[in-house]
Amino acid sequence: MNGLILGSTYALIALGYTMVYGIIELINFAHGEIYMFGAFVGLILVTVVKIPFILAFLLAMAAGALLGITVEYLAYRPLRQSSRLAALISAIGASIFLSNLALLIMGAKPYNFPSPFEPKVYPVSLLGRSLFVISRVELIVLTASLLLMIGLTFFVQRTKIGKAMRATAQDKDTASLMGININRIITITFAIGSALGAAAGVMVGIYFRTVTPTMGLMPGLKGFVAAVIGGIGNIPGAMFGGILLGIAEVMGAAYISSQHRDAVAFALLIIVLLFKPSGLFGSHVQEKV
Repeated sequence: MNGLILGSTYALIALGYTMVYGIIELINFAHGEIYMFGAFVGLILVTVVKIPFILAFLLAMAAGALLGITVEYLAYRPLRQSSRLAALISAIGASIFLSNLALLIMGAKPYNFPSPFEPKVYPVSLLGRSLFVISRVELIVLTASLLLMIGLTFFVQRTKIGKAMRATAQDKDTASLMGININRIITITFAIGSALGAAAGVMVGIYFRTVTPTMGLMPGLKGFVAAVIGGIGNIPGAMFGGILLGIAEVMGAAYISSQHRDAVAFALLIIVLLFKPSGLFGSHVQEKV
């Protein structure tokens, strides 16, 4: 259960990576900082502004979407016709800038994220035998993550904008000739992916009860690992990769050592890439030259 909860947050982060890569073939390394930004926005809205948690959660997602759009407009759009290396360097620079800006504004100390829900646990049993207990916060985090992933799947598969996103991912030039506004679709993609990353940040904040300016580094990297494991550019693959990574990490911490949980995550990435370089759900794409 702990693995599912942690993996669901990794999946939300991985979705931001895989959506952006699927559209413009760019690794948005600033995504981990957007995750951190969402956690801080949620914290400030709950503790300083004193608004209800649900409203704070939605506003944090909106703020994350706005930051994602801003990063795309300032750091990536001017380099869209440049080499991939230039865009990659810009992405790393945006990540370093945002993390240091957060350190400058908020300081290096950790902040306590108060739990918005009363502490309560629910025992789960089968045939009269207790299996595990799940707290109310864990249940809410898991449910919200699943609802967001289901909502994204419906949006991409069943809406007109989702169809335009899939067409743009397949062939930007042809999609443009068919009347699709490529810049608008890329902006929407960044907004949705960033909103999901911010949502993950808020949920991790209420789950671990701690928010720091550097909290986006490792989860952002693991979200990227989850996207690669699932097959980067593949939305169902990102979901599965996040869940698989979370379960593997928690199992490694439980049965090997908690000090090696990060090593377990990256070992899983190496094993998957050795046997299936395109990821579990990825496919080889042939291009005519």
